[in-house]
Amino acid sequence: MKAIVCPRYGSPDVLRLEEVDTPAPRDDEVLIAVRAASVNAADCHLMRGEPLIMRLAMGLRGPKYAILGADVAGRVVSVGKNVTRFQPGDEIFGDISDCGFGAFAEYVCAREAKLLPKPANLTFEQAAAVPMAAVTALEGLRGAGGLQAGQRVLILGASGGVGSFAVQLAKALGAEVTAVCGTGKQDMVRSLGADHVIDYTREDVTRTGHPYDLILDAAAYRSIFDFKRTLSPTGTYVLAGGSTGSLFQAMLLGPLVSSSKGRKFRNYLSMPNREHLTFVKELLEAGKVVPFIDRSFPLSEVPDAIRHLEARRTRGKVVITS
Repeated sequence: MKAIVCPRYGSPDVLRLEEVDTPAPRDDEVLIAVRAASVNAADCHLMRGEPLIMRLAMGLRGPKYAILGADVAGRVVSVGKNVTRFQPGDEIFGDISDCGFGAFAEYVCAREAKLLPKPANLTFEQAAAVPMAAVTALEGLRGAGGLQAGQRVLILGASGGVGSFAVQLAKALGAEVTAVCGTGKQDMVRSLGADHVIDYTREDVTRTGHPYDLILDAAAYRSIFDFKRTLSPTGTYVLAGGSTGSLFQAMLLGPLVSSSKGRKFRNYLSMPNREHLTFVKELLEAGKVVPFIDRSFPLSEVPDAIRHLEARRTRGKVVITS
């Protein structure tokens, strides 16, 4: 089969389209004919081996998983002897990052427990755009952020992969949503259901005078300390993504500036979660959440797709088609 192989840490230039052996499913796995995958920041981190501390788990000299790709949508080709939920021909989707990645290929194996039936109202490309970004958004809002209906929510990086799902999920959970994005992306973010939209190049969101109960930061272009005056007295700031420096700042300094009864500053590590993906799937099937796809690239152009994502100009998700 054809696959995009990452033989060593580095830029997208290290990626190669190669012929490799088609994997065989283990007893609890299914073999998937990949119809679509999507690019996430996790793929970029694995490709570059950054932050450096992750190399302790992902390989000191090179990536433990040579084929990137966490999100997958496709058809089941064959199943292991212990698989009971799927059979050949079934259409599935899921986040396989803790199964060894591997979605940037024509075929991949994954444990049945990590997969769900694909929503019938979504294309393969739309389904592949969902798992990691949507679950990350949900866990930031409802888990780390403790979102309640009626609260005022500020979402930074609202036009990106995680942010575009966060806007829709916050609305579905009953919040009043203010979305922050760059010039030229306001109409796209409004189409997702945002109640208010701020262009960060024209207005300083920390000086609007409007307090928020929850800030979900999927952009991390400012210090967490800038948002103290933007939170309500009991509000929560949650860092969902961004630069390595921003992540470490939130991790190390967040607890120091948080108050036991007042404002809280948090970050979190999102993991594949079948229960949370099931919740998102129900909203997808009800039409309350719709994946927004920026661009699609063929498998052979994964390096260009990653460059496009790392340029941070995307609207929604970047998808790979096989």
